[in-house]
Amino acid sequence: MGASSRLSPQSAGCHISRSIWAGRSCRSVAPVVATQPTPSKVLPFEAIPRSGHNAWLQPCHICHSFRRTNSFQNLHHIMQKNFQHLGPIYRETVGTHSSVNVLLPRDAAQLFQSEGIYPRRMGIDAWIAHRVLRNRKCGIFLLNGEDWRADRLILNKEVISPRGTLKFLPFLNTVAEDFVDFMHRRVRKNTRRLLTVDLHRDLFRFTLEASNYAFYGERLGLLEESPSPESQRFIHALETMLQTTLPLLFIPPGVMRWVNHKLWQDHMDAWDTIFKHADKSIQNIYQEFCLGKPRKYSGIMAELLQQDELSLDSIKANMTEFTAGGVDTTAMPLLFTLFELARNPHVQTAIREEVKAAEADGPKELSKLLNSLPLLKAAIKETLRLYPVGITVQRYPTQDVVIQNYCVPAGTLCQVGLYAMGRSPEVFSDPECYNPKRWLTKEDHSFKALAFGFGARQCIGRRLAEAEMTLFLFHMLRNFRIDTVSKADIKTVFGFILMPEKPPLLTFRPID
Repeated sequence: MGASSRLSPQSAGCHISRSIWAGRSCRSVAPVVATQPTPSKVLPFEAIPRSGHNAWLQPCHICHSFRRTNSFQNLHHIMQKNFQHLGPIYRETVGTHSSVNVLLPRDAAQLFQSEGIYPRRMGIDAWIAHRVLRNRKCGIFLLNGEDWRADRLILNKEVISPRGTLKFLPFLNTVAEDFVDFMHRRVRKNTRRLLTVDLHRDLFRFTLEASNYAFYGERLGLLEESPSPESQRFIHALETMLQTTLPLLFIPPGVMRWVNHKLWQDHMDAWDTIFKHADKSIQNIYQEFCLGKPRKYSGIMAELLQQDELSLDSIKANMTEFTAGGVDTTAMPLLFTLFELARNPHVQTAIREEVKAAEADGPKELSKLLNSLPLLKAAIKETLRLYPVGITVQRYPTQDVVIQNYCVPAGTLCQVGLYAMGRSPEVFSDPECYNPKRWLTKEDHSFKALAFGFGARQCIGRRLAEAEMTLFLFHMLRNFRIDTVSKADIKTVFGFILMPEKPPLLTFRPID
């Protein structure tokens, strides 16, 4: 799951105390000193350049700004301009939330060194409010502290470890092959033997089908001609939850219930439907266990239930968060990648040659197949450089830290500007150029590819998302040539995740 921006600060679990210490000077705690040479005098926190006055301090101002302007949709562009004007570090206040924003990879490394054994990220008040009001547990996306670490260590084994990844790769591969068949069926309906389409909704269905199969061991039938009403309700609930999250990032749930009760109720109802899906899946798996069916791998949830290391409520909470976080956060990078391959045909051709070479070596285990596609994987990394799902990664240092020769107090919300970093000439040569080969050089790429975060709190679904995207593109490129009329840069907006302002039209031509 990609990191979001400007969410409300949360500490341990759902019992959260706010602790942004911005504005105080450094105390007696020894600061973590940056590795780059610095002047002898460390400057105080107050000397960090500031982006300007807080224009959205009161909830009514936030509501007015959200309704009347598109400022929130342009947060990534605003942050990029702030770095260009103020330098690689600045502080700002948005609403009631203060932060220090940094740009350079070495400063991200400093935050990694000071994050401690319980790395903290920002929570989403609306999601937490739903769990509290419905008496549901929080999963690791919302948890912090010891509760987060206990769950994360157990989940790592099945979700992000190499051994766990190997088990769900066949599930992802099956859905990728089915999507290719789905596209061929659509092409055959066109007498011109090609298909020009806005693929966003189809990619949403693919990623939901693939992730649901890996998580729950069940197919939703979203690539069939007529998905079931139940599957359609599940899709609608996920779409509604994501759409209603954006305004709720900036307005406290109590205020939103008063300002826009319908939006708040739609958000709550959507989460209820998503949790009902997890409830039903658990019941199905339990029934199969009770019937004594032969034991075989049938998805991540079944493995967690079999191990009996997490409570049922914790499994349900985490699986629900995985589902919510693994759809558009994978669909959008796939859409951006297809677009970049379409407008950079030389890159598309080079990757297709790599795909053909991998096939020429004969059948391979899926893990070996993935390892034989370095340029394809580099293309995904290049896409995430230009179009990171989340526009920042957030951390709260556990001790005072010196960044860019400024003392940043422990407990300060610090954000690494991923969108701005990916397009900075200080970090990448020719940053606007789509060049996957830059990742295959011997250049030091440390802390330059942070779309999935870093450290112990990096996105737990990283391996699943990477495998899902790689297998999808492998099968699509061996079956279709991809074209687009538009060669202009795609305009993006921030809508909880980074997305195109208008999805591009892509043309798919079958390869004979």
